[in-house]
Formats: sequence, C-alpha cells, structure tokens
Amino acid sequence: MAEVSIKENESLDDAMKRFKKKVQDAGILQEMKKREYYEPPSVRKKQKMWAASKKRKKKRPIKK
Repeated sequence: MAEVSIKENESLDDAMKRFKKKVQDAGILQEMKKREYYEPPSVRKKQKMWAASKKRKKKRPIKK
C-alpha cells in the first residue's frame, strides 16, 4: 500500500502529487483495473491467442 506522510509546511496538493506518484509506481491502478471484473481462464487464453495472431500478422512481410 502506498503511504505518504505530510511534511511540515507542505501543502496538501504537494502531498497528493507525491501520493499519486507512489500509487502509479506501485502499479495499484493497473491491478485494480485488471481485477474490476472476473474473467475466466478460457477467455484470458483466447484473448492472448488473438493478440499473438494479430502481432504475427503485423510482422508478416508484404509479398508483391
């Protein structure tokens, strides 16, 4: 968990900026978005396969 202690003579805005930076560095928001809803393992696997095939298609050389 990200934790920030407010320093003496520090504004709340500065403390919030430091807190947001720590949260972003810790990856808390990404984790929260990932866990927003349950995704069965079969769906995750299919999405991974679709992404891989899309990536392969992009790398494929264009034949003339």
